[in-house]
Amino acid sequence: MDKQPLLSIKNLAIDFETRRGTVRAVRDVSFHLNRGEVLALVGESGSGKSVTAYSILNLLDKNGRLAEGEIFYNGMSLHNANKKQLEEVRGREIAMIFQNPMSTLNPIRKVGQHLRDMLKTHGYANWSNLEAEIEKLLHQVEIFDVDRVKNAYPFELSGGMCQRVMIALALACRSQLLIADEPTTGLDVTTQKSIMDLVHNLAKEGDLAVILITHDLGLAAKYCDKFVVMEKGLVVEQNPRSHFFADAAHPYTQKLLLATPSKDASLSELTSHSPDYLHLPEPSKATTPLLQVKGLRKTYGKQTNFLFSSATEEFVAVEDSHFEIYSGECVGLVGGSGSGKSTTSRMLSRLEDPTSGRILFEGTDITAISSKDFIRHPLRKDIQMVFQDPTGSLNPRHSVFDLISEPLLRLGAYRSKEDLNSKVEELTRQVGLPSEFIYRLPHQLSGGQKARVGIARAIALQPKLLILDEPTSALDVSVQATVLQLLETLRRELGLSYLFISHDLYVVKMLSHRLLVMQEGKIVEQGMTKEVMSNPQHPYTQGLMAAIPVIEKKSPALAEL
Repeated sequence: MDKQPLLSIKNLAIDFETRRGTVRAVRDVSFHLNRGEVLALVGESGSGKSVTAYSILNLLDKNGRLAEGEIFYNGMSLHNANKKQLEEVRGREIAMIFQNPMSTLNPIRKVGQHLRDMLKTHGYANWSNLEAEIEKLLHQVEIFDVDRVKNAYPFELSGGMCQRVMIALALACRSQLLIADEPTTGLDVTTQKSIMDLVHNLAKEGDLAVILITHDLGLAAKYCDKFVVMEKGLVVEQNPRSHFFADAAHPYTQKLLLATPSKDASLSELTSHSPDYLHLPEPSKATTPLLQVKGLRKTYGKQTNFLFSSATEEFVAVEDSHFEIYSGECVGLVGGSGSGKSTTSRMLSRLEDPTSGRILFEGTDITAISSKDFIRHPLRKDIQMVFQDPTGSLNPRHSVFDLISEPLLRLGAYRSKEDLNSKVEELTRQVGLPSEFIYRLPHQLSGGQKARVGIARAIALQPKLLILDEPTSALDVSVQATVLQLLETLRRELGLSYLFISHDLYVVKMLSHRLLVMQEGKIVEQGMTKEVMSNPQHPYTQGLMAAIPVIEKKSPALAEL
């Protein structure tokens, strides 16, 4: 007799009630998962991956409901479970890592309190071993500065550090089933490898079953036993790992594989069509730097947070950074979460004041201008930023037109309605947004469309330097490929300079000319991207290169695309 699966989903259908009637988001979804297995649930945004996963624990929005189908966990019917039964299962039996840790963690509770609550609620620790258990959990997710992190509020940590805390919470109760929704999006490759190695070992040694929702097929290729591909609410392909990459049959699966960055892929190979930038020449090489950074340093701490009554020690976020960026070139900046990348970007864009050091922009020392005064400075329009989270950086009450026109009205010379309308329409065309999207609100856009709005806002004032902070980290591989090709087209067409911050070294390799590697606030290696990646000199860079998941595209169908 066959062994009973730990999780079995049969003919699942999920409906959402909207103003325009009932929408069936997921239909006829079936798969099963055994103990010790890691299953990859892949597909683009809106394909139904997260909705399917959330339905297991009945975590759907209020307007969502399980319309058809069955969900069995360890023989227990979850589709018929009452509130008390679900409360017993959630956290203790089935744990979940949510995609956005900043919105999941309580902003007014310290990290240590989050972990204490989880352990005490489910009875996995007593007062005598509580702190030791918390320290062990933080060490498991590569957090070694335990005292600082344990006593920090979520908003005092980087996105990657908050992601590690979320993973620690999910591992706290030694659950039987772990649902991980994009668990490594904000993590560098070395931390990603350590955490996925930990999860994989728990699965193989402790009979933990894992559902990994991801758009990173390289990561899935290394750690997952079988793949379920979803498109528009349907499962279009299911295969074990041995067949998934070699025998991808469905056109949608082939499209995802084609768009996935790999070791030897070029930017032009990520889509089946010829990208626009191939017809544009490279900008001429400048002889003097557009931006020079000399001895840049940033520290936090030695102050009391009166709102929460917490005193903090000095923390060095960036230490003695030196580098330059020339006109028309893309410089990549890589490093672990908490290494100082985003802090550096905020200082360069003058959203924060450095503790010491100089930033020279076209020979002008812009560190002599405070961040408050720089808002009104003529150089403000020349340095623009595309933020990591397009959803969080766009005003939810403003239309696309309002969002793109705001910098033009504040810092541009556009005063007549006709000129403004014409410029906004031109910008939407440049970033590939359909004209009918101009009056939509952010929640009516996909992740890729929001990213395009962020890019349109940033280039509206024709800046000379664009700082891109993980602009594609949360995007599907096919959308990521399109956005990367758009950025390359704009760089060549407008002569822009980029500082491109990313965790994905394959993405950095395709877009950047030179590479900066940061570790614990210091730039430990820099040079031409190909040279640094092919022959890394610093042990940290060598570790980054060794940790990159490798994907081999062997499907005969892919060779024909």
